[in-house]
Amino acid sequence: MTTLCFLWHMHQPFYKDLWTGEYKLPWTRLHALKDYAGMVEILGEFPRIHQTFNLVPSMVAQIEEYAEGKASDPFLDCALAPAEELTEAQRNFILKYFFQTHVERIIHRYPRYRELYERREQRFSVQDLRDLQIFSQIAWFDEDLLARDEELRALIRKGRDFSREDQAMMARKQSEALRRVLPVYREYAAKGQIEISTTPFYHPILPLLCDSDIAGVTHPGVPLPSRFRYPGDARVQLERARSYIEEKFGVRPKGLWPSEGSVSDDALALAAECGFTWSGTDNGVLARTLGHAAGAFETYRAYCWKQRGHEMRMLFRDHYLSDLIGFTYSRMGAAEAAEHFLEKIRQNAPAGSQALVPIILDGENAWEWYEANGRPFLRELYGRISEDAEFEALTAAEALEKFEAQSNLGPQALPGIFPGSWINANFDVWIGAEEDNLAWEYLLAARRAYDDAKNVPEENRKLAYEELLISEGSDWNWWYGPEHGSENRPEFDELYRDHLKNVYRALGLEPPAELSRPILKGFGEGEHHEAPVNSIHPTLDGEVTSHFEWMGAGRYRPDPRSGAMHAATESTAGAQEMFYGCDEAHLYVRLDGASGDSFAVEFETGAAAAEVARGRVIEMRTPRLGKMFRVVVTKDGLVMATLPAQGWIAIG
Repeated sequence: MTTLCFLWHMHQPFYKDLWTGEYKLPWTRLHALKDYAGMVEILGEFPRIHQTFNLVPSMVAQIEEYAEGKASDPFLDCALAPAEELTEAQRNFILKYFFQTHVERIIHRYPRYRELYERREQRFSVQDLRDLQIFSQIAWFDEDLLARDEELRALIRKGRDFSREDQAMMARKQSEALRRVLPVYREYAAKGQIEISTTPFYHPILPLLCDSDIAGVTHPGVPLPSRFRYPGDARVQLERARSYIEEKFGVRPKGLWPSEGSVSDDALALAAECGFTWSGTDNGVLARTLGHAAGAFETYRAYCWKQRGHEMRMLFRDHYLSDLIGFTYSRMGAAEAAEHFLEKIRQNAPAGSQALVPIILDGENAWEWYEANGRPFLRELYGRISEDAEFEALTAAEALEKFEAQSNLGPQALPGIFPGSWINANFDVWIGAEEDNLAWEYLLAARRAYDDAKNVPEENRKLAYEELLISEGSDWNWWYGPEHGSENRPEFDELYRDHLKNVYRALGLEPPAELSRPILKGFGEGEHHEAPVNSIHPTLDGEVTSHFEWMGAGRYRPDPRSGAMHAATESTAGAQEMFYGCDEAHLYVRLDGASGDSFAVEFETGAAAAEVARGRVIEMRTPRLGKMFRVVVTKDGLVMATLPAQGWIAIG
């Protein structure tokens, strides 16, 4: 009998800015529509198939807020806004981002969506925009939901020329779909068909939190940042994850899929102390642990790591088979791919013996590359497993218990484990590159600022620590360095730095000036200026009330470096960043990280009386009295800085 052990890892970064309450990117919501519930519900057709679903707590928290109507994001706001009332900034946003999906599998599936995609460089009418608003969301709905929901089926049959009522129905259906995600997991876990495992709360690389210098063991000679060593944070991430999953799903997780399959002896010891009984990683790590290649004989069995009085049952994913699902089978027919997968296992499993085959991979991002979001492939695969007496599919805990109960299949002892991740059995994706190391330096500085801060109200200290835990997540460094690319890399970079800024803000400290400059290469040092691309009309309240208030505004960042003389001041040119723009009658200015106590707007024609709103940002409004302006920042009656430092900014 061959035991298949599927683990689907469900994860998204934490997109919420705790300071403003805004969700910056939509991917948690969109994958909650498309993948999370449907991946579980399909098992209802195959009762013999038991599986493990690994839920990252920070993802679950976001899904819950969306389900309760407490979360929104700029993408959703744009999708739901009446097309007739879209601002110029929102129109530009829609045309930039609403085609971000697989072109052939998804956009080409809908004739009107394809037409709009091919005309995306042309001027869009109100009807074009509304049709795009709806298709940008429908494309992300769960495949089986689209097939069974008559209202959605009717919407797709209509195909174009959608109405405001169609848009409202789409919004209602989206809300319904989001509300059903977490209950599906509770239902299937309660009846025992799935096991829920988890990951440290904000998805950090545990070995690097315990001691970032361990990356030098995995990759000798790799350039490393200053040593980050906070095992206490690693413990908090583990303890909170386990208790949170129990609270939300009614089951206390036994299993830990460590973020990115990243393990070390210290990380496993912490996990054991926190109550986890099994964990897993890649068979590339197994090979480095054993000191030789890890083929099927080594991979298809259970292990037990034991060290210093701790123990942890271990699974090592079949890297090759897991990647076939993740990257290869989308280009094959469903039946052909399913048969190929099972035939490979038949060839690999030791003849005449029991085998435990761990298949562990991302449970969300591959499917948009498949026909019909992968559902035909999964049905073919699960059906063939169900009908073949030589195969069974068990949860991780079920499989490990079975193999432990049979003495001849008992787990092999491991006295230690080689530190590494499921990517090349090292940590190079997250540390060692110039951008990665700079991100770690900024994190360490914020962590030390937190340790050193005195007389901070408890609520603020709690917020600062939460932002630190978020900043420890692996997702930010995923996009730094040379390994990965995305149209959203600048947004990830900005969000990471915003989380670190929030640490300082919560502690009552001015964020370091460097946090206002991109970590990504290609964004130069010094003064930076982007001209406005559309008119704006923000609410004057000292808060970032809406993402779209300042969308398309001009952006000016002063040069933080000194010249031949250096002023002995805490400030970096009076503000870290300035946004500005106009409507027909007024100039609006926003200052982030402002360090003065008085702010004024001057035109080339003279000073203007500005309305000023103070809050987390400084917002100003003044009549347009000229074609060029500057902002004067004073403190204690003295001029600290002008923005720009020399000359004026033209506003036309």
